[in-house]
Amino acid sequence: MTIGNLAPKKEKKSRKSKGVIDENAPLLPKGQEDVVFDEFNGASFTGAVFNLSTTIVGAGIMALPATMKVLGLVLGISMIIFMAFLTEASIELILRFSRAGKSASYGGLMGEAFGKYGKVLLQISVLVNNLGVLIVYMIIIGDVLSGTSSSGVHHAGVLEGWFGEHWWTGRAIILLVTTLGIFAPLSCFKRIVHSIHNELEDSTQIRGVVQTSLALCSSVYIMTSLFGFLLFGDGTLDDVLANFDTNLGIPYSSVLNDAVRVSYAAHLMLVFPIVFFPLRLNLDGLLFPSARPLVLDNMRFALVTIGLISVIFLGANFIPSIWDAFQFTGATAAVCLGFIFPAAITLKDRHNIATKKDKILSVFMIVLAVFSNVVAIYSDAYALFKNSSRRE
Repeated sequence: MTIGNLAPKKEKKSRKSKGVIDENAPLLPKGQEDVVFDEFNGASFTGAVFNLSTTIVGAGIMALPATMKVLGLVLGISMIIFMAFLTEASIELILRFSRAGKSASYGGLMGEAFGKYGKVLLQISVLVNNLGVLIVYMIIIGDVLSGTSSSGVHHAGVLEGWFGEHWWTGRAIILLVTTLGIFAPLSCFKRIVHSIHNELEDSTQIRGVVQTSLALCSSVYIMTSLFGFLLFGDGTLDDVLANFDTNLGIPYSSVLNDAVRVSYAAHLMLVFPIVFFPLRLNLDGLLFPSARPLVLDNMRFALVTIGLISVIFLGANFIPSIWDAFQFTGATAAVCLGFIFPAAITLKDRHNIATKKDKILSVFMIVLAVFSNVVAIYSDAYALFKNSSRRE
């Protein structure tokens, strides 16, 4: 991502020569000569908002109605709004310290503050977070196409509804075909699009883009969680898409149900390679830090890709629900990337630019993140222990 008012040069050059985006993605340009332009002169404010919003709104939105069932509507909606403000503050801290230290990436910022171990810790967090997200994607696709069971009740998937129960509509077979036929080919792309910030026509607007996008996403989260819970009530499942196998009491209910489920499953399939790309790049950086670039080594590229897809496939088959996956990744990597690392960088304050308010906010973010970690991990451990006791 870049910050600064950069005028395009008269001689337009291709962007294809620019590096791929991972944890080393540029947050700030080193100079105008580092930014090249082709016939695309930058995204508009509106375009950047919608691009960022589609990146933010992921599979987690499907678990929000179940969150409303646990917290209640008032507390649940209040938490969504509160987290939007906290996220905006966290992003502002990252950008401000990147400017001060002239760090070209989040990884570079962590490296500047905490050395190589800080950068490695960031890579591990990206690895855990993205791996968990992709497992959730595959779990949702399995729920949509093959169905799922909750409290002894089976909720039919789209293919089961169309063709009935057969061996080839089973969860394992559907996920295997999806993995080999869709995810594997899409994961073979070696380059991905540039960051929203690099594409912004006027990069000084980035804060407005972030604020507008967070407001839009929060509105979508609130509406989805509110109406999803009001529609299904106490029967709301961890993955609300699984609830769309029932008659909604409206004309063409079955058609609407299938359209909602299939369209979202298709969306996850197309987003999969975007999340998979930095996952593969970070794993390769951790395992082979001194090797030549991954895109130049086809054998290493294939082995890392096959290994990751295999882990994701196994995780989607053995992790019972997206709720369990979200609790683990959310309690570990996600809060580190979103709150603990930016707060720690602020408290380190190598450039003496943090205000007293910044430091108080940073302490609050760390305490809140650690507390939520402990609660979520305890909840997961207790649920596993309780389930194993019932089986005995």
